[in-house]
Amino acid sequence: MAADWQNNRPGGEEDDDDEEIDDTSYKAIKDAILFAIDVSSSMLERPAPSDDKRAERDSPVSAALECAYQLMQQRIISNPKDMMGILLFGTEQSDLKDSDNTFQNCYLLSDLDIPCARDVKQLRDLLENEDEAAKILKPSKERVAISTVLFCANQIFTTKAPNFSSRRLFLVTDNDYPVNVKQDKDTAITRARDLYDLGCTIDLFPISHQDHLFDRTKFYDDLVYPTSPSDPDAPIAVPSTTKIAKSGDGISLLKQLLSSINSRAAPRRALFSLPFEIGPDLRIGVKGFILIKRQEHVKSCNVWVGGEKPQIVTASTTHMADDTARVVEKGELRKAYKFGGDSITFSPEEFVQIRQCFGEPIIRIIGFKPLSSLPIWANVGKASFIYPSEADFVGSTRVFSALQQKLLKSRKMALSWFIARKNAAPVLAAIIPGEERVDESGEQTMPPGLWIVPLPFADDIRQCPEHKHEPTSTPELTDKMRVIMEQLQLPKGVYEPNKYPNPDLQWFYKILQAMALEEEIPEKVDDKTVPKYRQIEKRAAPYIIEYGEQFELDLAKVNHSSTSILPSRGKTGAKRPKTDGDDDEPKPKKRIKKEGGDGHNDDDVITDEQMAKMCSSGTVQKQSVAVLKSYLKAKGLSTAGKKADLVDRVQDQFLDD
Repeated sequence: MAADWQNNRPGGEEDDDDEEIDDTSYKAIKDAILFAIDVSSSMLERPAPSDDKRAERDSPVSAALECAYQLMQQRIISNPKDMMGILLFGTEQSDLKDSDNTFQNCYLLSDLDIPCARDVKQLRDLLENEDEAAKILKPSKERVAISTVLFCANQIFTTKAPNFSSRRLFLVTDNDYPVNVKQDKDTAITRARDLYDLGCTIDLFPISHQDHLFDRTKFYDDLVYPTSPSDPDAPIAVPSTTKIAKSGDGISLLKQLLSSINSRAAPRRALFSLPFEIGPDLRIGVKGFILIKRQEHVKSCNVWVGGEKPQIVTASTTHMADDTARVVEKGELRKAYKFGGDSITFSPEEFVQIRQCFGEPIIRIIGFKPLSSLPIWANVGKASFIYPSEADFVGSTRVFSALQQKLLKSRKMALSWFIARKNAAPVLAAIIPGEERVDESGEQTMPPGLWIVPLPFADDIRQCPEHKHEPTSTPELTDKMRVIMEQLQLPKGVYEPNKYPNPDLQWFYKILQAMALEEEIPEKVDDKTVPKYRQIEKRAAPYIIEYGEQFELDLAKVNHSSTSILPSRGKTGAKRPKTDGDDDEPKPKKRIKKEGGDGHNDDDVITDEQMAKMCSSGTVQKQSVAVLKSYLKAKGLSTAGKKADLVDRVQDQFLDD
């Protein structure tokens, strides 16, 4: 599932009702995605039958529709305000849902709109009903010009999603040269530029066959831009070109398409957009992102199920007076703080000054330190990834890159004063340089940038208890455990969180999907975090048995030796063994004598005359807690509370007298 933090305010804090949210720093981006799937004879061909269990069974068109079906299910839950549509081109039928026959051999299977349960059911029924699918997916005798498809997509975006900030066309085809003459190519490039001018992005998902390898250089390199022109500041690693999916090569075409589309469909939302002050009168613009965040259940609305049909609840809030039950208007409300039993009210202007007394949101460098001076535990919040932005300050990218490279070269970090947004408390943060990472194929998996790590204040740091006895191991046990760990390594020795979705979230989404689509409630959740016990037993069982035998031998040696490799564990409540002379003489009780501020022992109860003298001289605060409690107990008064409460209770006793 895609990350859910775009539906709530990122960062985990709850905003107050009066807090002003900067719309420029956090803007919800609504996405409009249109699938354009080529329905040609080659795209409808199924791979040759094979005995291999991993061999491909579906045609490229079926895999693309299945991919759109799964993506539609995901977006309904994770992005309920996004639009999705499916356009088939190259079909014998022509239908654009609005009786427009301008675009021949184009079939709008699902109109570009916010998907509902009916749309998902319709697409699911089409995938399950082969006879109905054969009627719709009947290819035309001649291929449709790609310029016609682009012009049709332009009309759909302009009509259905005119105000959307993100519009994307997902083009799935196996035809690497869809034109006949050069004039057709020029027309297609013109139509593509019209889409780019509209703010739309074209993402190509090419498909190859066993006897034909898709060649992007023939045509699509001139049509599809390698990067997204609508969001050049996004730090999300987007491949320059989508990897070519190959049909019938033994690897699931559906998984390849879904992986590619999910990487392109990830929302790019900035957590904040702030000025970055590197020095006096030297500022650049940066955007902050949270690249890794815990996914949680997100309830976007309440649903009333008491009627014949579930309905979304419309919430309304009304303030009423306690004494008269009169409705209080918003203009009559005042905010106040309690101080000394009284309510101190503030005007809205004064309240804003209190909340923003630390200044405007900014990232300001106040010094530099070696990276080695930052312990790994010094992190009290989510680390934010910042990337340069040219929106407010031209030349920010150059200065940002110079700072990042200098910090990497010098192995240093920057200390900064960090206010993320209006009304937020300032924090001290470490700015740590991040290197660029690429995979085996040379694709960028992590862009170069800077990380902002919030640092703890002195009150946030707690001392860990000291361990007097630390367990150790013998060299033989260490060697055998090393062999066991080598057998349990993950593929390539790298843990990839994308492959292990949260089973609790997946179960939650499955229940929602079943209720919305009126399906049967699933009985079991697909939990990929459960260890593969059979593989573990096959790989490491003999070594684990050897380790257990060696452990028993070493433990037997320890029991017969005075030197222990493990900390001794005494039984709970066991008495100390008696020594010579214990039966003859009882052990004397220890008594610690403590002197109070007036020369009295803590064990002695102070008289009223002495306590009155202390109250009048102001020395009652110097008495210990034990003295104060013993006096109050003798008087029949409460002994609960801190020392200040006890002193006040004693003084009140003499004031009453």
